[in-house]
Amino acid sequence: MNVSHEINLLVEEIQRLGSQNADGKTSVKFGVLFSDDRCANIFEALVGTLKAAKKQKVVDFQGELLLQGVHDNVDVILLKE
Repeated sequence: MNVSHEINLLVEEIQRLGSQNADGKTSVKFGVLFSDDRCANIFEALVGTLKAAKKQKVVDFQGELLLQGVHDNVDVILLKE
Protein backbone atom coordinates (compact mmCIF):
# COMPACT_ATOMS: atom_id res chain seq x y z
CA MET A 1 0.00 0.00 0.00
CA ASN A 2 1.14 3.51 -0.60
CA VAL A 3 1.22 6.15 2.12
CA SER A 4 -1.60 8.34 0.82
CA HIS A 5 -3.89 5.30 0.54
CA GLU A 6 -3.08 4.26 4.11
CA ILE A 7 -3.74 7.81 5.34
CA ASN A 8 -7.14 7.75 3.61
CA LEU A 9 -7.92 4.45 5.35
CA LEU A 10 -6.79 5.97 8.65
CA VAL A 11 -9.19 8.89 8.17
CA GLU A 12 -12.05 6.41 7.60
CA GLU A 13 -11.17 4.46 10.74
CA ILE A 14 -10.93 7.60 12.89
CA GLN A 15 -14.35 8.65 11.59
CA ARG A 16 -15.73 5.18 12.38
CA LEU A 17 -14.29 4.92 15.89
CA GLY A 18 -14.15 8.56 16.94
CA SER A 19 -16.56 11.19 18.16
CA GLN A 20 -16.85 14.96 17.96
CA ASN A 21 -14.70 16.84 20.46
CA ALA A 22 -15.44 20.29 21.94
CA ASP A 23 -13.94 21.96 18.84
CA GLY A 24 -16.24 20.03 16.51
CA LYS A 25 -13.40 17.86 15.19
CA THR A 26 -13.47 14.07 15.17
CA SER A 27 -11.12 12.52 17.70
CA VAL A 28 -10.34 9.06 19.01
CA LYS A 29 -8.07 7.77 21.78
CA PHE A 30 -4.90 6.09 20.49
CA GLY A 31 -5.64 3.02 22.62
CA VAL A 32 -9.04 2.57 20.94
CA LEU A 33 -7.47 2.88 17.49
CA PHE A 34 -4.57 0.56 18.36
CA SER A 35 -6.70 -2.19 19.92
CA ASP A 36 -9.41 -2.23 17.24
CA ASP A 37 -9.38 -5.53 15.32
CA ARG A 38 -10.24 -3.94 11.98
CA CYS A 39 -7.38 -1.43 12.33
CA ALA A 40 -5.01 -4.23 13.28
CA ASN A 41 -5.91 -6.03 10.04
CA ILE A 42 -5.59 -2.91 7.86
CA PHE A 43 -2.42 -1.28 9.16
CA GLU A 44 0.90 -3.09 9.33
CA ALA A 45 2.46 -0.05 10.99
CA LEU A 46 -0.26 2.08 12.57
CA VAL A 47 2.27 4.30 14.35
CA GLY A 48 4.11 4.97 11.08
CA THR A 49 0.86 5.82 9.31
CA LEU A 50 -0.10 8.19 12.14
CA LYS A 51 3.29 9.87 11.96
CA ALA A 52 2.98 10.32 8.17
CA ALA A 53 -0.57 11.67 8.56
CA LYS A 54 0.63 14.14 11.20
CA LYS A 55 3.44 15.31 8.93
CA GLN A 56 0.85 15.96 6.18
CA LYS A 57 -1.37 17.78 8.72
CA VAL A 58 -4.23 15.31 8.35
CA VAL A 59 -4.21 14.41 12.06
CA ASP A 60 -2.74 15.88 15.20
CA PHE A 61 -1.70 14.36 18.53
CA GLN A 62 0.53 15.32 21.40
CA GLY A 63 4.16 14.25 21.04
CA GLU A 64 6.11 12.78 18.16
CA LEU A 65 5.50 9.07 18.66
CA LEU A 66 2.65 7.09 20.23
CA LEU A 67 3.30 3.82 22.04
CA GLN A 68 0.75 1.23 23.12
CA GLY A 69 0.01 1.35 26.83
CA VAL A 70 1.93 4.55 27.56
CA HIS A 71 -0.11 6.73 25.19
CA ASP A 72 -3.48 4.92 25.16
CA ASN A 73 -5.30 8.04 26.44
CA VAL A 74 -3.77 10.45 23.92
CA ASP A 75 -6.34 11.98 21.55
CA VAL A 76 -5.75 11.56 17.83
CA ILE A 77 -7.59 14.49 16.25
CA LEU A 78 -8.71 14.49 12.63
CA LEU A 79 -7.84 17.85 11.02
CA LYS A 80 -9.08 17.02 7.50
CA GLU A 81 -12.31 15.08 7.09
